[in-house]
Amino acid sequence: MTAPLIHTRDLAKVYRIGDNLIKALDGVGLDIASGEMTAVMGPSGSGKSTFMNLIGCLDLPSSGVYRLEGRDVAALPRDELAATRNRSIGFVFQNFNLLARTAAVENVELPLVYAGVPSRERRGRAMEMLEKVGLGERSEHHPAQLSGGQQQRVAIARALVTRPLLILADEPTGALDSRTSLEIMALLQELNRGGMTVVLVTHEPDVARFARRILRFRDGRVVQDEANHRPEDAACLLAAERKAA
Repeated sequence: MTAPLIHTRDLAKVYRIGDNLIKALDGVGLDIASGEMTAVMGPSGSGKSTFMNLIGCLDLPSSGVYRLEGRDVAALPRDELAATRNRSIGFVFQNFNLLARTAAVENVELPLVYAGVPSRERRGRAMEMLEKVGLGERSEHHPAQLSGGQQQRVAIARALVTRPLLILADEPTGALDSRTSLEIMALLQELNRGGMTVVLVTHEPDVARFARRILRFRDGRVVQDEANHRPEDAACLLAAERKAA
C-alpha cells in the first residue's frame, strides 16, 4: 500500500503564555493521500491554522509524528525543515504576499532564487507557471497593475514554480469578490484534477464545498472528517454566472 502524502499521529502544539499552557493542537491523527483536495474548517482558535503551520513546515510540533511522503518531518532540524518547505510545499495566502515593487515574473521566481536555481532556468520556469495560470502576457506587470484575482493567480504560479508535492492555501479567496473567488477555486480544482494535492484552510462553507474532503477542527482536535462525494464544480458555476450576466 502506498504511504499517504501527509501522515500525523498524536500531533500536538502547546504554547506557554505566562504561567499558562495553551494547547493549540491536541493529539491530531489523520492521513491525506496524494491527489486529494481537502478543506480544513473551524472557528477562530480551533487549531486549523496551527495545523496548517505544522504540515507546512512553518513550525515544529511540541509532540507527535508528522511524516510528509514517508519522511519524519517532525524530527528535522530547522535548516532541513526550511529546505523541505521550499522544495516540497507551495503556499497561497489570503493577502497574496507579493513584493509590491517587483514584476509578476520576478515574484514567481522568488522561491527558485532561495533554492539556488540558475537565472535562465528560473525565468523559464516562472514564465511557464504564469502561462499555466493565464497571465503570461502580464509577466512584467507589478502587483498594483493587477486585479486581486490576477494577484492571487501570480501567487498560485509562485506556489507551483518549485514543482511541489503539496499546495497549502490559507483563506485563498478571503480578499476576493464572489466571481473572482470562483475563478480561483476553478483554478485550484483544475490543478487538483491534474494530480496536485491541495489543502485549503477556510471558514467559508461556500469555499469548502469545492473540496472532496472536509476536516472540521474544534479545541485543537478534528471533530469531523467527512467525504464530499459531490463537490461543486467551480468552472461550471462560473460559466453559468457569466451566461446569466
